[in-house]
Amino acid sequence: MSKVIVITGGGTGIGKEVARILASDHTVVIVSRDEGPLKAAAEEVGCSYKIGDVTDAKRVNTLIHEVIDEQGQIDVLVNNAGVWIQGELEDNDPDQIKEVVEVNTLGPIMCAQAVIPHMKKRGRGLIINTISQAGLYAKEERSVYNASKWAVTGLTKCLQHDLLPHGIRVTGLYPGPVQTDLFAHAGIDRDLSTALDPKEVAMCVKFVIDRPDTVCIPEMGIRPLSS
Repeated sequence: MSKVIVITGGGTGIGKEVARILASDHTVVIVSRDEGPLKAAAEEVGCSYKIGDVTDAKRVNTLIHEVIDEQGQIDVLVNNAGVWIQGELEDNDPDQIKEVVEVNTLGPIMCAQAVIPHMKKRGRGLIINTISQAGLYAKEERSVYNASKWAVTGLTKCLQHDLLPHGIRVTGLYPGPVQTDLFAHAGIDRDLSTALDPKEVAMCVKFVIDRPDTVCIPEMGIRPLSS
């Protein structure tokens, strides 16, 4: 059955591949603050888009209601937007720290907060938080990034308890390194030759979405064999 699916961070990387694999069977709306790549991705994939910063609660609430008004419902929210930071904590730029926490942590919180009342009213829905293996395991020089992702792990696990009585399912997706521009956007030169193809992560998202409403997948991990 066709669903209405909202994907944040949908202009590039994992979000774009999720949109690509779902657009033929579902109504997909991708969201990003960067209009250029977002519009190009929507045209390439064949879906619609909304410009919005996931850290702007007012805009998030507005765009969620715009999708509901235009499509009649939202069945699935995929929280996928994210940014990278690394290095020793004392060397991290405070403005970059703030951006990482706002995008990686506040973004999923704001988006979930906006869509939950609608899903509760319908008595069903699915929220997928694309977190990271960094939301489970610590590594050196990633204190801020890990903190931002561990917070979303906690959010995900709490929402699973809070929303289950309302028929709303919540899945935490924990991919390892993926061949995207995440590191390049942060000015990091990293060898991704053995990293996951984003299409493989997108297939995991599709698998979760394709399950019936009576099936809940609390968490799913995927990582390259070499990691």
